[in-house]
Amino acid sequence: MNTGAMRRAQLVSPFGVGAMSVLVNGTSVITAGLDHWYEPDDSSALALEEYQEHDWRLEARLRVSEFRLPPDYRYQAPSDDNRNVKLTVPVLRFPRWCFCMFCKRLELSTLTMQQSVECKDAKHAAWKYKPRMSQVPFVAICSSGHLDDFPFHEWVHQSHAPSCKGPLRLKSLGGGGLEGQRVVCDSCSKERTLRGITEARFVEGEERTTLTDQLTSPEDPYLCAGARPWLGQLEGVCGQPMRGALRAAGNVYFPKVESSIYLPQKEGSVSVEMHELMRHPAVSTTMRTLHSVLGARLDVSTLRDQLLKNVPPELFKPITDDELIAGYRDLLGDGKDEPDSGEEPDADVLTSDDEWRYPEFQHIRETPKDDYLSASNPGIHTDLHAYLKRVRSVDVLRETRALRGFTRVRDDVLKLSTGKALLRRQPLPAVQDWLPAYVVKGEGIYFELDSNRLAAWEARAEVQARAQKIADHYDQIAAQRGLQDRALTPRFVLLHTLAHLLINELVFVCGYSSASLRERLYVSSSGEREMAGLLIYTAAGDSEGTMGGLVRMARPDNLRSVFASAISNARWCSTDPVCMDSGEKGQGPDSCNLAACHGCGLLPETSCEEFNRFLDRGLVIGTFDDPALGYFSNYL
Repeated sequence: MNTGAMRRAQLVSPFGVGAMSVLVNGTSVITAGLDHWYEPDDSSALALEEYQEHDWRLEARLRVSEFRLPPDYRYQAPSDDNRNVKLTVPVLRFPRWCFCMFCKRLELSTLTMQQSVECKDAKHAAWKYKPRMSQVPFVAICSSGHLDDFPFHEWVHQSHAPSCKGPLRLKSLGGGGLEGQRVVCDSCSKERTLRGITEARFVEGEERTTLTDQLTSPEDPYLCAGARPWLGQLEGVCGQPMRGALRAAGNVYFPKVESSIYLPQKEGSVSVEMHELMRHPAVSTTMRTLHSVLGARLDVSTLRDQLLKNVPPELFKPITDDELIAGYRDLLGDGKDEPDSGEEPDADVLTSDDEWRYPEFQHIRETPKDDYLSASNPGIHTDLHAYLKRVRSVDVLRETRALRGFTRVRDDVLKLSTGKALLRRQPLPAVQDWLPAYVVKGEGIYFELDSNRLAAWEARAEVQARAQKIADHYDQIAAQRGLQDRALTPRFVLLHTLAHLLINELVFVCGYSSASLRERLYVSSSGEREMAGLLIYTAAGDSEGTMGGLVRMARPDNLRSVFASAISNARWCSTDPVCMDSGEKGQGPDSCNLAACHGCGLLPETSCEEFNRFLDRGLVIGTFDDPALGYFSNYL
C-alpha cells in the first residue's frame, strides 16, 4: 500500500519512517523503512541523481555519504523519458486490530492487507454486504522506539499468556475517556475497561507502567517484544516496559531531525554548475572512492582523469581545475570547521548545539559571498544601536533537514547508531549510507544583541530569578519523565521570545503565512563559543527561494518599524492581565512558559525549535510589577 497525497517535506517530519498517518480513505498506515524507497515501476527506470543532495558538514556529523529527497509521484513522464515515473513511498497498515461499528467485534488483520477488512461475525450472516471494520485507536509503545498492537487478549484476561482465545468486542459504556471503553470476551464473559493503560511513573529512576505491572506474573514478566511493524518485524529483542497510547497521541512519535545551514569550504569557489555536477552519482561516487584512497593528497589531474572515465567529457568543459578541486573538498570536507575540544569524541553521540552551530554563527555574522550563502550589512537604525550589535541581510541561504531516527514515549537524547537502526532492517556501510532529507532555499534576517548591554542585563539578580522559574518547571518535568537536564539561561529565553514576537510581526508586514517563517537560535554562554544571535528565515522549500520580502525588512527604517511594532504589541496581550499574572506559575506546554500564550507569543510548532516552550514576555519588555525587568524595557 502506498500513501496518498502528502507533501515531500512531511516524509522527513512529521510523517517520516515509523510515523502513523491516515489516508484519504480513512486507513491508518505507518511509513515503512528506507529499504524499499526508490523502487520504480516496471515500466520506468530510476535516476537517483534527481534526489541526491549533499551538505559536507551534515554528512560528516551524521556519518552518511549523501542525503536523498523523498520521491515525488508522477503519473507519467512529460516526454519519452520514463525515469522516476510512479515512484512511491511504501506504507503498511497499522494498527492491525480492527473493530466492527455494528457488532463491536475485534479482529486482528495483517500489515500488508490491500483491501478493507470485512466483519465476518455470525450476526451479519444474512447481510448482503458485510460491514467494513475500522482500526482501533490504541497501540502499545516502549521507550526504545518500538511499537506494537495493543494486547487486548492479555488485558481482558489479566494474564500475559491467557488460555482463552475467544472472540473479543470493544464496547463503549457511554462515558468519556478510557474508562468508557470496555473489552469483553465472548467465550469466558470476562470484561475490563481500558482505564490506566497509558499511565506510567518513575520509581527510584526506573520506569514503571500500569500495562506492564498489570500483566506481569512472578515467573513471566510482560515486557516489550521489540516489534517494528514499519519494517515488517513483529518480534525482536527489547525488554522495556510497555504502555498503552492513542495512535495519534503526541508521545507516540518524536522525529529526530538534524538541520544545517550550508557553509562553503571556501566562499565563491564552487559555482551552482559545479554543485549540480556533483549531484551526478558517478561524480560523487568517484570522488568518494578517490578520497578514501588518496584523501588530501589527490591532485586535480588525477581527479579529472578518473572522472572522465565515468562521466561524459562535455559536462566538464566549463569547469576549471581550481573549481573542480574546490568542489571535491566542498563535497567531502576537510575538518577545518569541526570543533576541537581536546578530547576524543564519542562517535555515537552528537556534539552539542552550541558546538555544532558556532561555525554557522561565525559565517553568517560576517558578510559571506557565495552562491549558496550570501549576506550583506544593511546597517542599524540609531534607535536600535543600544540594543543590537549586528544585523545581516541574508540574501541567500540553503538549509538541509535530515531525519536520523525517532523516539517514542519521551523526546530524549538518541544515539546516532540507535536512531539509524530504526530506519532500515540492515545497516549500510558508511560509503553507501544515506538518510531522507529536505532542502530549503530562501532568505533571512540575522540579529545579534549588544554584548555589553546583554552582560549587564543578565547579571541582574531579578532577571536570573525569573529565568530560573522556567528552569525549575523544566527540571520537574525532566525528573518525572527521565529527560536530560539542560541549561535555560536568561539570554536563551530572551532571544527565543524575541524571535517569536518578531516572526508574528513579520507575518503581517511581509504577507507570509504563519508557518512559512522559522527561527534558528545561536545562544551560548561558553567563553570560547559565546553567542547571542538569532536568524529568522523562510522555512518553505517548495520553490527555489523567495521574492525578497524578508530581506527588505532588514533595511534600517523597515527593521526599526518591525521592532517598534513587535515590542509595542508585546506590552499588552489580548488575554492580559491573565497571561502576565497567571504566567508566574507557569503555562503552556509542560508549564515551561511564563508570560506567553496564543494571544502573544506562540507560533506554529514547525516554526519553533523548542515546541513553544521557554518563552516569557517579561524578560523582553518587563512585567506589571517590575516594568524595568526586560531587556527592551526602555525601547521607545
